[in-house]
Amino acid sequence: MKHIINLYENINDTARNNSDCPHVVLPEEIFFTISVIGVLENLIILLAVIKNKNLQSPMYFFICSLAISDMLGSLYKILENILIMFRNMGYLKPRGNFETTADDIIDSLFILSLLGSIFSLSVIAADRYITIFHALQYHSIVTMRRAIVVLMVIWTCCLGSGITMVIFSHHIPTVITFTSLFPLMLVFILCLYVHMFLLARSHARKISTLSRANMKGAITLTILLGVFIFCWAPFVLHVLLMTFCPNNPYCACYMSLFQVNGMLIMCNAVIDPFIYAFRSPELRDTFKKMIFCNRYQ
Repeated sequence: MKHIINLYENINDTARNNSDCPHVVLPEEIFFTISVIGVLENLIILLAVIKNKNLQSPMYFFICSLAISDMLGSLYKILENILIMFRNMGYLKPRGNFETTADDIIDSLFILSLLGSIFSLSVIAADRYITIFHALQYHSIVTMRRAIVVLMVIWTCCLGSGITMVIFSHHIPTVITFTSLFPLMLVFILCLYVHMFLLARSHARKISTLSRANMKGAITLTILLGVFIFCWAPFVLHVLLMTFCPNNPYCACYMSLFQVNGMLIMCNAVIDPFIYAFRSPELRDTFKKMIFCNRYQ
């Protein structure tokens, strides 16, 4: 978001002088390499689900939605690096109309990545909840048609919100809305977890009879959520500090880690596919067959 970048580039000199924390600078080549790996890994996830009909279920469709979100986050950084490279080579006029438009499009990819991840994790949490506590009615509740409709609604809302946030990116209410979605998702999933825990205590015998696959899915969600919080929370905090205390030396000290926080976001897109593959034998088998060019019956 230009609002974020501009604030970062215009941190008050007084805050910098009052802070003893040097600004951490990471090579752009590292960002670019990790981003390319993130795009390729998540693309493989999508191809695996398309290729293997056994994976074409609502649960894996929701996982594909999260993979698309991760891929957009990586693609954002790749396009940003390409845009900077063309500008440095003199092919683009600095602050020109084309660069401004391209910058807005690239920024929208970043916002789509966060919003898509938030809503995808939320719908995965709801899916796991239904799987565990409404196992007998799961296939009648979570149908492929309903899953597709939910995903279409989610991505339509994300696209509309992303465009709106880019247009009004310089306004503080936009930043507040942007950052508030992160804790709201955590509250929603936490409520599901608390309810799941209470139901598990009152139906301990019933829970013990559930298939291991259902419980394994809940554990996978917990791991995905933990990685998402670890990778995105520092950046969300960074945005809040840039908006509300850019001149404070303590805030400036934290903001010196701007590129480290950005690197964590790129790493999220690389880590998630490993979680899918590690937790899903069916997905691992599909990867092997894709690598060795085996055909499905």
